[in-house]
Amino acid sequence: MMAAQSATVPDRETLLTEARGQAHLDDFGDPWFFPHIDHLVGTLNSEARLNLEGAFGARTTIVNSLVNKLRHIDLVKKHPEIRKEDVQVAAIVVGLPRTGSTMLHRMLSAAPGMTGVKWFEAHHYVPLPEEGRGETHQRREAASALMAYMLDKIPELMSIHPMSIDQPDEEVIILGQLFSSTMLEASYYIPSYARWLAQQNPLHAYRDLKEILQSLQWQDPARKGARWVLKTPGHLMALDAVRAVFPEAKIVMTHRDPKSTVPSYCSMEQTLYRLGSDEINAELVAGYWPERLKDLLKQFMDARENVPPGVFIDVAYADLISDPIVQASRVLKGVGVEDIDLMMGGMSEWIEANKREDRAAHRYSLGEYGLTADAVDEMFAGYNAAYLSK
Repeated sequence: MMAAQSATVPDRETLLTEARGQAHLDDFGDPWFFPHIDHLVGTLNSEARLNLEGAFGARTTIVNSLVNKLRHIDLVKKHPEIRKEDVQVAAIVVGLPRTGSTMLHRMLSAAPGMTGVKWFEAHHYVPLPEEGRGETHQRREAASALMAYMLDKIPELMSIHPMSIDQPDEEVIILGQLFSSTMLEASYYIPSYARWLAQQNPLHAYRDLKEILQSLQWQDPARKGARWVLKTPGHLMALDAVRAVFPEAKIVMTHRDPKSTVPSYCSMEQTLYRLGSDEINAELVAGYWPERLKDLLKQFMDARENVPPGVFIDVAYADLISDPIVQASRVLKGVGVEDIDLMMGGMSEWIEANKREDRAAHRYSLGEYGLTADAVDEMFAGYNAAYLSK
């Protein structure tokens, strides 16, 4: 029996035309990201094994990303004062996926005087047509609908990566809309695109990200004077650009034994790929992600060798789980916060409202992905020696 032909995504010009029609705008600003779309579409059609729903979803995601870009450029044209917003990034949380970085990010963002990009903002970082400055009702409704769709398709996702439209989440979602982040390879099986992207200069994307943060701060005057906490493991592949654009930020890295993080992340990826494909199995995931995570850590370790002392703050997963307030307070002191007692309330409230035991367990094992404990130890021996040895 012949295999069913995979569904495909149209070419860049078709997608650009569709976005212009939806937004009733035509200025994308600097088109530096156009080649990214070409390579993304090519690998979506050649590697991702999309089903019809997956192809429709990918097309919709790309068009929505372009519509956001068009609206952002238009907003900044109408309000050039956005570019004068003083965005202060206090901390950028990185680390291999599944190392407690989400927990730490949200705790820090919950502290008074701190802020982060909310899930609904990441997906729609520009006010929708009927929203005025400071209004978010349309975007929150759109985000609620998207989250409901995702959880209907893969209900176990909430136990793997808990989400709320109003909780801080990864700006990797924004970078993904600039076709420049690990979100793309996390959403679709596209190893060739990830390899191509790793050879590109990420500086354009991070400069755009900063302008988007300026816009979010301008949209919400309550953020005036607040310090941002950013987070995504994908920043590991662009530390030079991160430090060039946000030189004042401390880099906070969470650490956990790869024997736990690797199978957990493989399980998460196999789950996410189900949103767009019926053909991405454990074998394909195992053939890609363990080595990919190893490469991310090598990039990080190489880049860190050239960073002055005092820029990085390391947090062990075991310490974070056993005493989250102590670890978060240590990070806040590291970024220059003096009144730690003031910060305690917001962080403690977050912990109480987000207890891990209130969610279903995320179950996974090394064996599901053809891995053994010894093999993972050998694969990550350099990282383990540098950051996990007592």
